[in-house]
Amino acid sequence: MNDVERLEKDGHEEEGLEKKLLGHVGRAVADFGLIADGDRIMVAVSGGKDSYTMLHVLRALQRKAPVKFSLVAVNLDQGHPGYPGHKLEAWLKAEGYEYRMLKEDTYSIVLEKLEPGVTQCSLCSRLRRGVLYNAAVSLGCNKIALGHHRDDLIHTLLLNQLFAGTTATMPPLLHSNDGRNTVIRPLVYAPESLIAKFAEAKQFPIIPCDLCGSQENLQRKKVKKLVDELEREHPFVRSSLMKAMGNLHTSHLLDTRLWQQATEKKIDHAA
Repeated sequence: MNDVERLEKDGHEEEGLEKKLLGHVGRAVADFGLIADGDRIMVAVSGGKDSYTMLHVLRALQRKAPVKFSLVAVNLDQGHPGYPGHKLEAWLKAEGYEYRMLKEDTYSIVLEKLEPGVTQCSLCSRLRRGVLYNAAVSLGCNKIALGHHRDDLIHTLLLNQLFAGTTATMPPLLHSNDGRNTVIRPLVYAPESLIAKFAEAKQFPIIPCDLCGSQENLQRKKVKKLVDELEREHPFVRSSLMKAMGNLHTSHLLDTRLWQQATEKKIDHAA
């Protein structure tokens, strides 16, 4: 295969991957009403494969969608030593995105508040979320797009069931408690493997998370390993778990609140 043929092959592969991703995102937008006419969406871009892919696909959708909406990419430097934010900024500028680069030293707060060996993701994400929520308001954005994908939802579901005693995952659309922000997750149907292939094909300048990514004792990593092992034997495990999230049989669960509601409905109908 010569260089021209290789480029043509890579181009077709990239187009195919983008088409699949657009299908997943379009379905999520339609199913959950994620985007409306006139939306100004702040796209949280961490520098990881997921957020790069989300930003790219949202712009592709923007060009095709029947509704008009605008995007602004926002990156938050949380004060990690040697954080290479300039690589991301150079890419955003070269690609012609509207963007903002923010800096808030939450890294020092995390190190100060937590004992060595304690997982840092919860506090880190909470602090990051607060900064992004405020930034969205100041930028006039009515929605914040986060890059969580299908596998993130699956892992969160299992984490909650195994360690928190609840059946819940990351919602595709969430209104903040203070009413100022609406969070959307356009990639909820997109498999991580597809995102990884697309990011590799596009050669995004990936910025690793040196804070949480270096922690080996995370429960999320253990759950991911469990799902990986199960899927080696049963190839449809992820698809089945994803389907289960939208196929609840509440009458076959033990939530007493649901039973109470069902009882009240029976009484109302009888009356």
